Amino acid sequence: MTTKDYVTRIHSSLLEIDAAQWNALLAASDAPTPFMRHEYLAAMQTSGSAVVDAGWDARFVALYAADGKELLAACPLYLKTHSYGEYVFDWAWARAYQENGLAYYPKATMAVPFTPVPGTRLLGKNGYLLGCLLREVLSFCEQVEASSLHALFASEADQAIATDEKLMLRETVQFHWSNENYKDFDAYLTSLAQDKRKKIRAERRKVSEAGVAWRWSHGKEISITDWDFFYICYERTYLEHGNPPYLTREFFQGMRETMPENWLLFIAERAGRPIACSLIAIQDAPDLIAAPADSMPANSQKASKKVAYGRYWGAIERVDSLHFEACYYQPLQWCIEHGFDRFEGGAQGEHKMARGLLPVVTRSAHWLAHPQFADAVSRFLVRETNGIGEYVHHLKERSPFR
Repeated sequence: MTTKDYVTRIHSSLLEIDAAQWNALLAASDAPTPFMRHEYLAAMQTSGSAVVDAGWDARFVALYAADGKELLAACPLYLKTHSYGEYVFDWAWARAYQENGLAYYPKATMAVPFTPVPGTRLLGKNGYLLGCLLREVLSFCEQVEASSLHALFASEADQAIATDEKLMLRETVQFHWSNENYKDFDAYLTSLAQDKRKKIRAERRKVSEAGVAWRWSHGKEISITDWDFFYICYERTYLEHGNPPYLTREFFQGMRETMPENWLLFIAERAGRPIACSLIAIQDAPDLIAAPADSMPANSQKASKKVAYGRYWGAIERVDSLHFEACYYQPLQWCIEHGFDRFEGGAQGEHKMARGLLPVVTRSAHWLAHPQFADAVSRFLVRETNGIGEYVHHLKERSPFR
């Protein structure tokens, strides 16, 4: 295939792209997650969550076969007028541009809005097409005079393609938990150092002695009433921090209708009424959309593990240690009981180590149009990467395990 054998289209709505073809490319990628599914990204737009008025101007870049029908490669792209909702922080870069009389915004972001979960960003039938796709994205960025391109929380295959195209890699740290075939939650606790084990048991006891009981629901079993209560908690969490919530109630309604199998809700009750909840996203290997073997990219190592992702939580009553129980202990216990391999705790949070989540390096890829600034950022990233390496080494020396 040559560069003349495909047609490039820039879509302003994901609804213009066939959902089955998009999801088939995702299923064949090296690191598929529920958050890159057509349904998830489309709901971001149709719900009014990631839209122009919120600073997320969508441009889905797609390569089609010569007939204009077969989707060969695609990716999400947003022209941004701010850096909120990304979790890879470039405010200092924006400030440096401003101080030098240059415009940092609009910039282009290849990411899942408000979702700091590592995974595939470039979808394509093979590695060659992935390279073509990224070059088309860069060409588009130049056409619209975007200051930069940022591929956030990129997969290993994405990183390789980005490196080939001379993008710069940047590292951040998250905290993930791995299931070492624990028989039950007590067996997991036994693997921890005594002080960590004692602390977790004390925190769980506080919640239990406060009269809190738990129940969980999965998929279509999550009632509309429970979804409504969840949104009350979710909204309250943001408002308590002085910000409106990123996601609308309509977004979660879309998740209930189009992706119920990917959601797990824990609800805390006291005296027969709900007081808190946490929403977890899950990816069970059989849930992945089947893809033909010949559609697998040559550099793909298809994920087959069962993964849970900590996402959102909130409470309408205060109970000591309730947050830890809702966001860590209940989900980890569920993962052990249901044979899940990994729990990703989301962005940042060194306190997660005390609960058994260990540091994991995640990477993003960056391109800056301005040569001098690109050179300055490149030198900065060398220093920052060295600092991340030292930080991770220091964290690993403080392992919570025996």
